[in-house]
Amino acid sequence: MPVPLAPYPTPPGSSTPPANGAQSQLVCSGCRNLLLYPVGATSVCCAVCNAVNAVPPPGTEMAQLVCGGCHTLLMYIRGATSVRCSCCHTVNLALEANQVAHVNCGNCRMLLMYQYGARSVKCAVCNFVTSVGGSASAAPEQKFNS
Repeated sequence: MPVPLAPYPTPPGSSTPPANGAQSQLVCSGCRNLLLYPVGATSVCCAVCNAVNAVPPPGTEMAQLVCGGCHTLLMYIRGATSVRCSCCHTVNLALEANQVAHVNCGNCRMLLMYQYGARSVKCAVCNFVTSVGGSASAAPEQKFNS
């Protein structure tokens, strides 16, 4: 559920947001709530935790990943190589689509994603290690390109 917020004050002489009421959204870096803000704002103060969140410049492409430490959904600027979780401080690798591949777990058949070129991948569901290298017994690999 979106949290009501008050835009952080902008310096005098800065541009005003569009009159059409257009809004964008970001995840609060303090409490992880979804914040709505007027297009054109440069920062947003969260009404729940009072954290001041910088707004990415217009046209910035964002991506998402799930933290490997605490399973929190993280948003980051596309092209970053790593993302540090603000909740558990785990540093997560941010792989582009052409750097990852998929394979089904050799035990429970769960679809797994791993860094392209890895020899094996461990399933987070059943802990089975599936070989993805040149072994004949490996499950078929699906390369994922964008």
